[in-house]
Amino acid sequence: MGVWIDTDLGADDLFAILMAARHGAIDGMSLSFGCTRLSEVVRTADWAAATFGWTMPIHRGADRALLGGLETAEAILGPRGFSARGGDPTTPAPACTRAGAAAAMAAWLAAPGVEARSVLALGPLTNLATVVIGWPECVPRLSRVIWMGGARDRGNHTPHAEFNAFADPEALAALVARGVPLTIADLTACRAVTIDERAVARVAAGAGPNATTVAALLGGYLDIALSRGRSAMALYDPLAAAALIAPHLFDAAPVGLSVALAHDGARGRTIVDRGGAANAALLWPRDPGAIVELCLSALERA
Repeated sequence: MGVWIDTDLGADDLFAILMAARHGAIDGMSLSFGCTRLSEVVRTADWAAATFGWTMPIHRGADRALLGGLETAEAILGPRGFSARGGDPTTPAPACTRAGAAAAMAAWLAAPGVEARSVLALGPLTNLATVVIGWPECVPRLSRVIWMGGARDRGNHTPHAEFNAFADPEALAALVARGVPLTIADLTACRAVTIDERAVARVAAGAGPNATTVAALLGGYLDIALSRGRSAMALYDPLAAAALIAPHLFDAAPVGLSVALAHDGARGRTIVDRGGAANAALLWPRDPGAIVELCLSALERA
């Protein structure tokens, strides 16, 4: 099966990519704004490719939303889009990224030889929306898009909206309108699967050559929750990766999905209709412990 990853490459994106790479080849990767500005995302990608030996082509994509706005999570995640215990481990590395993410993804979708093509989407959906708008003939080639985004309940960037949906709701609306097969790991599902300090210690003691570095990033990720008085942190993007790797660990409920586009307090809210015509599948974790194990077993060997 062909897999493409679309990412804004924060810490949990990195964890998800390491999970996916451990379980199969990744055909390509596209980068977008989101956790931080695109220039910082590219810098992280150059470091990650050198550190983890990534060989898939990595393409620079959207630096802002379809309609031109720029929303990032820097206020929470910092200017690099992540933090790490002991300081930033992402030392400068030779540039490896290429331009033209949307064209590259469209070419991948159009290429012969692979029937089932999956996209693991870990940030705002701008790159993918650019593809389905500019190359609509590629839509039937998408077997599934597994997206970490949206919220059936409360949001995290606003009271109503999850960040990835809020950053470019028009992109999500474009995918829905064009019948892209969406499978969604939303905030409610992600909040049911958590890690705590024991996970950081386990990864730090791992046998992988980069276990110490990954543990520092995992610790910085956990610190987001600790700074808010919580002892555990939700696994966000790794949940979507787990749905790609081990779909049997999830229930998937068909739902009617839409998104609020008005420039008011509800902008970016994902609206889930369980009784209407289904255009998406909403995930729920059957076995949170097994999902955490999938994640940590990849990180400790990274």
